[in-house]
Amino acid sequence: MTTVKNIYDYINSIAPFETQEEWDNAGFLIGEFRKEVKRAVLCLDVTKAVAEYAGDVGADLIISHHPVIFGGIKSVEKGSAVYTCIENDIAVISAHTNFDAAESGINYNLALRLGLKDIRQIDGSFLAVGNLDYEMSIDDFAQLVSDTLDVSGLRYTDTEKPVSMVAVGGGACEEYTELAMQHADCFVTGDMKYHAMLECAEKGYAVISAGHYETEHDSFMMLMDKLKVLFADVEFLSGNQKNPVLAV
Repeated sequence: MTTVKNIYDYINSIAPFETQEEWDNAGFLIGEFRKEVKRAVLCLDVTKAVAEYAGDVGADLIISHHPVIFGGIKSVEKGSAVYTCIENDIAVISAHTNFDAAESGINYNLALRLGLKDIRQIDGSFLAVGNLDYEMSIDDFAQLVSDTLDVSGLRYTDTEKPVSMVAVGGGACEEYTELAMQHADCFVTGDMKYHAMLECAEKGYAVISAGHYETEHDSFMMLMDKLKVLFADVEFLSGNQKNPVLAV
């Protein structure tokens, strides 16, 4: 029999919850540790739609990347994600910045998705770095990123600098730009503000802003393959979450 605690302990073994950032709220957030898990749903965010889906399929557990409870909750209204989970006795584990920083976590998986080789973590950060099979122009590499991650409206800086070594930081890793450029020719991240990209362009940095959802969703869902092997008595399902932010 697999319990919520068994799955929590495994995630903690590969991405220790104690390594999360001070402002984060990763961990066991809803439910009972001793609850048996026969069906679990993985998702990026515990939205109302995901919580309802988990209830509809009779899930015992939701495993998310972004915490379902982030800041202080002043009320829990009927129909909200938290209310729906409690109403349906669904436990929730959220693995956020601890999984970002893990050696086999979000950014390692993102590097794999982009076909990087010799992947390694940059100490003291969430970033992973790896090598392309061959040198590319920023235009060609940006197209590869767009095609691979299925990005609409990808943004990148205009530079003549060739790209061979790439640093990746899914989601919001803008503050690591300088560190990334110390280790790589190009930095792929999820969210980067216009003025930050303008500053990068002025410095001649090759930077690609590929979207928060696009860099993280499938990178987190890769955890499912490992869970299926370790917990064969549990059915793991995708929350079928679509990007809520549309672009053309």
